[in-house]
Amino acid sequence: MVRPAHFGYDPSTAKTNSFQDTEGSDQILDIQHKAIEEFNGAVDTLRANGVDVVVIDDTDEPKKPNAVFPNNWVSFHDGRVILYPMLAENRRWERRLDLLDQLVDEGVAVDEIIDISKYEENNMFLESTGSVVIDYEHDLAYACLSSRTDRDVLNKLCEINGYEPVLFESFNKEGVAVYHTNVVMCIASKYAVICTESIQADQRFDVIRTLEETGHEVVEITMDQMYSFAGNMLEVLNHQGESVIVMSQAAYDSLTENQLNTISAHSKIQTVSIPTIEKFGGGSVRCMMCRVS
Repeated sequence: MVRPAHFGYDPSTAKTNSFQDTEGSDQILDIQHKAIEEFNGAVDTLRANGVDVVVIDDTDEPKKPNAVFPNNWVSFHDGRVILYPMLAENRRWERRLDLLDQLVDEGVAVDEIIDISKYEENNMFLESTGSVVIDYEHDLAYACLSSRTDRDVLNKLCEINGYEPVLFESFNKEGVAVYHTNVVMCIASKYAVICTESIQADQRFDVIRTLEETGHEVVEITMDQMYSFAGNMLEVLNHQGESVIVMSQAAYDSLTENQLNTISAHSKIQTVSIPTIEKFGGGSVRCMMCRVS
């Protein structure tokens, strides 16, 4: 997780992210202060519940308003590290090799770096595990196409890691492609949370069937719940090897009793309160957590 130095509303990403809210965004210093408080609180909560967290501080320059979301530019695969092409130019500044050096110092294996960011030169993008939700056990890469998620770059990732792509289209309330797949869905080991309402009608069945055929109990969420970031969760393991599903308080509050019961049958639910980060950043706790292995 990356502690932000200059978090704030970013107009350049808001063009493609309908989850960002501009109201009150001129209170720059207050937003930065609250974001750091929320970040530190989230880290403390995770650690108190037995989850290993490596924290890297963002650099002061250049100013990177989205640095709190590291899962969009890098992914880790048993010693292999992949760097991704980003749509917004100011987000490309987040790709820091010195950050990888710091992770090595923390015991994270970095044996090979695979850089596919060159696709930016052709205006082709794939923003890591924001664009792609990976079923690691079954080597499947779920992705909804958007300006930030290109089919050809996805195929390149699948070629590198031996994944099969599961492509679909997902639309927000305005009928515009949802910017990232990880706000639409979350895949845990025994269940999946997904906003089927947002998926193009003729593609829903195939997506649900694939999830069910790979042993996942499907928890369907509504469009309104998706906008409360109920799809933006991440399953992690605590020190006892138990499944913990991390979600924001806003996501938790949006879920029904039946949905929560289904999830809690498989995972301990852990909430964090990050309203400032969600409102102005347009992403939630899954975006803040980059899985290292």
